Amino acid sequence: MSIRLDGRSVSLDDVARFLEGESARVAPAAWKRVDAARKVVEKLLASGDAIYGVNTGFGRLSNVRIPDAQIRDLQLNLLRSHAVGVGSPLSAAEARVAVLLRANTLVRGHSGVRRRVVSQLVRLANSGVVPVIPEQGSVGASGDLAPLAHLALVLIGEGEAFLPSGKRVPGAKALAFAGLKPLQLGAKEGISLINGTQIMSSLLAISLLRARRLADASDVAAALTLDALKGTTAAFDARIQAVRPHAGQALVAKRVRVLMQGSSIRESHRHCDKVQDQYSLRCVPQVHGAARDAMAFAERVVEIEMNSATDNPLVFPDDGAILSGGNFHGQPVAQAADFVALGICEFGAISERRTENLVNPDLSGLPPFLSKESGLNSGMMILQVVAAALVSENKVLAHPASVDSIPTSANKEDHVSMGVTAVLKLRRILDNVERVVAIELIAAAQGFEFHRPLRSSAALERVHKLIRTKVKRLDRDRAMAADIERVRDLVSSGAVEAASGV
Repeated sequence: MSIRLDGRSVSLDDVARFLEGESARVAPAAWKRVDAARKVVEKLLASGDAIYGVNTGFGRLSNVRIPDAQIRDLQLNLLRSHAVGVGSPLSAAEARVAVLLRANTLVRGHSGVRRRVVSQLVRLANSGVVPVIPEQGSVGASGDLAPLAHLALVLIGEGEAFLPSGKRVPGAKALAFAGLKPLQLGAKEGISLINGTQIMSSLLAISLLRARRLADASDVAAALTLDALKGTTAAFDARIQAVRPHAGQALVAKRVRVLMQGSSIRESHRHCDKVQDQYSLRCVPQVHGAARDAMAFAERVVEIEMNSATDNPLVFPDDGAILSGGNFHGQPVAQAADFVALGICEFGAISERRTENLVNPDLSGLPPFLSKESGLNSGMMILQVVAAALVSENKVLAHPASVDSIPTSANKEDHVSMGVTAVLKLRRILDNVERVVAIELIAAAQGFEFHRPLRSSAALERVHKLIRTKVKRLDRDRAMAADIERVRDLVSSGAVEAASGV
């Protein structure tokens, strides 16, 4: 199987499959749309009419007419002048998905490029060669101009790229490695390559794939903690969720019920005098569920965006029109990224509170800081402090980027989305929360063992066993920074959810 690029149907699951090794190919019907749009460009170019981005300058320079003999130079100059991004390169996954999405938007048939441009993108995406794309420099309107220019330079044998080995080489050498020749740009093809939202869309798509795994691991961590603290599952009853029917809330409550089914620890205190748990335990369906609903919204937005024509001007073969508009403006993606960031922050905030419940003897009924010899040993005291630091950092990062704007291009582009900034912040929040949840899992696994010989559910015992393959029980104080990273890897890879089987 391969990913089918038709400009209309690429899904988040397709992106995941692509990153797992599936190749991409253009759907046959899409080639016809590419050809039809190109014919419109060539016809209007022959007419001598002024067409933005085809035979005019760009942005504030759109009133400058370019002679026909210099149209190819115009496109080449566009790529070179806009490739001024700064900062660390995007990850290999982020850059590869950006190439894939750029190809998918072009095959929608409204960009007016030749087949060879699309073919070059698809072959590059499948080759394992990754353009070096600096992560900073886009304001998220007129597209992700600077980072996409770095992507496009590699297509013409300029710029830089990473080989599959990770070696950083000039673009010409990277193309030769992939068996490709430098692309010679035609009219409109430069602007069609750099005017769009594929950088922010790639970043958001990959962030949402990470968020899925984090959400699943967060549910598992909550269940593990609930059992370690001898909490009640009463608040997860399906009847409670039914009278407030948010989809995410019902899903999380069901998942936790299933995760804890058959726990001997739970049965050992079913008839105790305790009536209610703290909110960080009792309200897991409401908080995790709201975050999942935000993720679902963002997934709908990014799937629309991945299958949209987002460059300018756009070509409409049905009536031969070329129209200037604003589909390059990244506001939908920026707002979705900001919204989902709030939900991800709350996975971390409530997880840190559950960790506090585990390590605080006034709340847990367990030894102080989960250490049998507390006093001599500090146990897991500072793990909770680290979680608190990360959660507090997230409060700063959660400030929405999408409400910001700054005029550019001599005020021609006077309102922008800051979409890439929004998703870069989301990426950092995900890093933090993966570690916060890892800390909770470590603490909950330790808490479990104070209830032996009682056993938890089969699902949670499998998770406990998985954690113990990476982190030994804490009997005496030791440095645990590496432990956090090892369990964070279990969270980010999906191994925690896989072990639970739920």
